[in-house]
Amino acid sequence: MTAAAVRDKRRRTWLLVLLALVLVAALGTGGLLLWSGDDDGRATRQAEAQSRLDVRETVEKQPASTVGKRAFRFSVDDMSPGEHYEMPGMWATDKIFAKGINKTVVGLAVGTDASPGDEKWKIPLDGPICGYTRHVTVEHRTAVLYRSGTEEDALCDHVAFFDLDDGRRVWSHDFPVHGVGATPEKPRTGSLQDTPSVTLTHDTVAVTWGGGTIAYGMDRGTKRWSTKVAGTCHDDGAAGGGALLVRQECWSGDKDLPVDNWDFRSYKVRAVDPDTGRSLWTYSAAKGIRDLDIPSTDPPLLAVSAGDTGITELLSLGDRGENRATIRLQNGTYTGECSYEDYLVLDDCPTIAVGAGQVFLRSKEMTDKADKTISNWVIGFDLATGNSTKKFDAGPNSLLYPVRMSGGRLLALRESDDRITPTGLVSLDPETGEETPYFYFNLPAEAENFTLTDFNDVLVQNGRLFFGAKSVTGPAKDQPQWVYLALGIESGAEKNP
Repeated sequence: MTAAAVRDKRRRTWLLVLLALVLVAALGTGGLLLWSGDDDGRATRQAEAQSRLDVRETVEKQPASTVGKRAFRFSVDDMSPGEHYEMPGMWATDKIFAKGINKTVVGLAVGTDASPGDEKWKIPLDGPICGYTRHVTVEHRTAVLYRSGTEEDALCDHVAFFDLDDGRRVWSHDFPVHGVGATPEKPRTGSLQDTPSVTLTHDTVAVTWGGGTIAYGMDRGTKRWSTKVAGTCHDDGAAGGGALLVRQECWSGDKDLPVDNWDFRSYKVRAVDPDTGRSLWTYSAAKGIRDLDIPSTDPPLLAVSAGDTGITELLSLGDRGENRATIRLQNGTYTGECSYEDYLVLDDCPTIAVGAGQVFLRSKEMTDKADKTISNWVIGFDLATGNSTKKFDAGPNSLLYPVRMSGGRLLALRESDDRITPTGLVSLDPETGEETPYFYFNLPAEAENFTLTDFNDVLVQNGRLFFGAKSVTGPAKDQPQWVYLALGIESGAEKNP
């Protein structure tokens, strides 16, 4: 399913929900946040060196050689036509590559040519994975959501926090379920539920479940605080990392407003203290917004869709939730993607990178009419003013895609389009405009589509570039059965023992 198709599916689902909510909305008032939890005087964490309970922010080192080589491969050679597996979530450490596969999380040793059965560890779950976070803590831990069973109507109501190095499940919990269209006066019925989400910030695993948010401590999984939303708004996803932002979806109480009018729905974003659960500020998005994602929480940056063409604007917010700057994508001249899947991951925006006081985007692909070559560029925008800053041209027969920040530099994928020049991982310096190659490589024919971020994860960690499929389907009849699931590339330089 394409990203556009998934967006349309989400919107059709929302219209069905609106029909169920009209009567409730007509009687409802503004949302009220009810807080419960322990407030033992923990002071707000000050900016300091990362602790083991922080979400990691690693800086990649310049490799000694720019010649890339295969560091890892994960493939399968016995899939049947039509066989299908969901593969949500991808993480890596210096020694382990981990991937979600249906109702299991597997860890494989980096540096191997692996197939199913070669796992270093496996975490079996009661049901399929139904949520994940891209974030990893400094001590290599992360979280997934999973269903309570394998039945078709099994609810997504469990969270597991686990260690990527040894595959140990640190703890797991069940959490409440909120039915689509449910209110305090109208409880959930049936198996249709609001999609939950999970994210990480300092010492906090936060789960939104529609009716509220629950935060767990990382070490023991103790419930630290919880919130419940009453009225016409409900919690609809959270973004983590350096801070915690919760998205709320609200519906209008205007009885005269048609349910298929986008003004019937609106969004709010609230910043939450991860220690106490108290709201620090709330930002109300303009009416008519069709979707809202959160590429960055610190500094806060929102990606909004005001039309049918994906993200149309980026909103840079200040420390109190005020609008600092609006960056318009100029009808598709600049492009930013966020993940549009059946999994709710608000801060998974693979080609939007935020750092050094800027946000970096790619332009759309441009074709030279004379020689038919394609190219694009990456450009930075100042988060304080919205003005453009440095521009990095890809050059002919090449495309640049932002991947992530590494300290004050931007790591980008330089993809070759002529099948002659190799593809590369490069570093872009926002201060000088200089491009520095990390390593160059060629993708095998079976993995050429791995650079498409709608269908694959792209990750840079510990000097390696990883590609991984978000789902996999068996080959067509009479086609080769060998299928790539993931591929890792690293510098060919000798590593110190």
